[in-house]
Amino acid sequence: FQICFLLFAVLYIVSYFIITRYKRKADEQEDEDAIVNRISLFLSTFTLAVSAGAVLLLPFSIISNEILLSFPQNYYIQWLNGSLIHGLWNLASLFSNLCLFVLMPFAFFFLESEGFAGLKKGIRARILETLVMLILLALLILGIVWVASALIDNDAASMESLYDLWEFYLPYLYSCISLMGCLLLLLCTPVGLSRMFTVMGQLLVKPTILEDLDEQMYIITLEEEAIQRRLNGVSSTVEYQTVELERELEKVKSKKMNLERRKKASAWERNLVYPAVMILLLIETSISVFLVALNILYLLVDETAMPKGSGGPGIGNASLSTFGFVGAALEIILIFYLMVSSVVGFYSLRFFENFTPRKDDTTMTKIIGNCVSILVLSSALPVMSRTLGITRFDLLGDFGRFNWLGNFYIVLSYNLLFAIMTTLCLVRKFTSAVREELLKALGLDKLHLSNNPRDSETKPSANGHQKTL
Repeated sequence: FQICFLLFAVLYIVSYFIITRYKRKADEQEDEDAIVNRISLFLSTFTLAVSAGAVLLLPFSIISNEILLSFPQNYYIQWLNGSLIHGLWNLASLFSNLCLFVLMPFAFFFLESEGFAGLKKGIRARILETLVMLILLALLILGIVWVASALIDNDAASMESLYDLWEFYLPYLYSCISLMGCLLLLLCTPVGLSRMFTVMGQLLVKPTILEDLDEQMYIITLEEEAIQRRLNGVSSTVEYQTVELERELEKVKSKKMNLERRKKASAWERNLVYPAVMILLLIETSISVFLVALNILYLLVDETAMPKGSGGPGIGNASLSTFGFVGAALEIILIFYLMVSSVVGFYSLRFFENFTPRKDDTTMTKIIGNCVSILVLSSALPVMSRTLGITRFDLLGDFGRFNWLGNFYIVLSYNLLFAIMTTLCLVRKFTSAVREELLKALGLDKLHLSNNPRDSETKPSANGHQKTL
């Protein structure tokens, strides 16, 4: 219990600093709204800590199994045993259910509540309205699950099992949420795997091949001075022009800072770090696709390859990887890589672009939405890793009790879709430059057939011609 408490305390502190970094700064007044915001902040921090624990749980279990195999009689690792791992998985499952179905809906309704009409305003009135909304939401979800169960499995035993709230209904509901999370990961992860190259390209300094940085600095400096003169000459009464020029000036200053950073970078950073990182990303993505393709073959020839096909040998009894400790380390790296890629892909999708948090300018409602989304993704990550064959670790606790994990067609279709979508995203990513050059050579670039973000940087000049920086 003490080990679990210490681990969760560390995750809670880190989560609190992350949320306060993005949370919109409010007035330091001790009014009613400030108390509500603080309670919602604590609940969101708890949810984010649970999400981080769900992400770290699978790598921690894999590395613990390999340590117990390597040092079975070591006195200093006696605390690292199967009961601890089982307890952590059960706690992660319990807290995930608690945050998803109780704490986050309570935080959202509590934040939006004002109290019923006719009652005295205050914290008690808002809590009463929140509890009523939670009861109505629970009844709505219960009705939806009943209808879904009647459509899918319409028999007396199935309907009677829904009366068992703890043993059947909550795991069944969490199984549905997990399936939705895995489908969201199926949509986000391939996009994120291809988007990771662009993100790392923005964070690292690219090699200066056939580029004159001094000339680019001279051009960007002239443009900055021109915008500054226009901004000084615009009357303060024309507000929309001032705002537009200030935004344009910020973009130019950002590009100038990027060029200055590229000029100050050393030759090692430009010519060695960037290619090495790009090659590493390509290798990790290729290994992920290869493991998924290999898992598809296993599914076709061996029934035990199913995520729900066989029970595990137990913690510390046998290695989970064919290549021992090296294979386990590779699995851990791939799991973290898939999680980061899924988060990047989630915020890259157009439907979730408005969810992207901004430093010191994110509302509490948006923070709650981000915490719920990350919780769904992190809870589905162990299931996705096992379904795709990234790891052979048999899920412990309620993570492995999902009914759909035993459906051969769902698991096989999931693997096929992941491999196909990832391959298509990578092919589209690496052939975009060739496609643009072909369009330019054929004179079709003016038709805007490409969806490249660089097209947005093309602006009409004063004389009507197109000018690209």
